[in-house]
Amino acid sequence: MPNKNNNENWKKDFPIEKQLSNQVNRRDFVKFLTLVSGGLMVGSGLVAATAYISPKEAVKGEHFICNKEDIPIGGTRSFVLEGSTIPYILIHLENGEFRAYEQKCTHLSCSVFYAPGSGKIECPCHKGFFDAMTGKVLQGPPPRDLPNLEVFFKDNSVFVKANLEEIG
Repeated sequence: MPNKNNNENWKKDFPIEKQLSNQVNRRDFVKFLTLVSGGLMVGSGLVAATAYISPKEAVKGEHFICNKEDIPIGGTRSFVLEGSTIPYILIHLENGEFRAYEQKCTHLSCSVFYAPGSGKIECPCHKGFFDAMTGKVLQGPPPRDLPNLEVFFKDNSVFVKANLEEIG
C-alpha cells in the first residue's frame, strides 16, 4: 500500500501536470542539444583558429615591470605591455631567478598560472604543464612551448624585452 506522504512529496518535487509534460518531446530536446553543442564547437574552433592564425604583436623596446622586492620568492605578477593586449606573467622562482612568459596556454589560450614550489606552470583547462625555467611543454595537450620574454635588471628594477632567441 503506497504511503500517502511519499505521494504528496513527489508532487511537490515535480509540480508539472501530465497534460503539460509532453510540450517538449525527446526529438525537440535532442535538436536543441545538438544545436547548442554545435554552436559551442564552432565558437571554440573560431577562437582557437583566430589565436593560431592571427599575427602576434611584436614586443618592442624595454619595459619596466616592478622592483625585485615587489615579488616574493615563489610569487608572480601579471602584466600587459604598453600598446599590447597580450597578458604575461613574471615569476620569481625559488632559486632566485626571474622568468617572464605569455600567460596564455599554447593549446586553447586558457590562462596559465605558476604552482609555487613545483617548478611548473599549469594550464587548468586541460591539465597542461610547462617547465617554469624554460617554458617547455612537460605534459598535456599544448603543442608548443610558452613564448617568453627576456628578463633583465637595472639596479633594483625588473625589465623585460623581446627574447632574441625566439625571434631568430
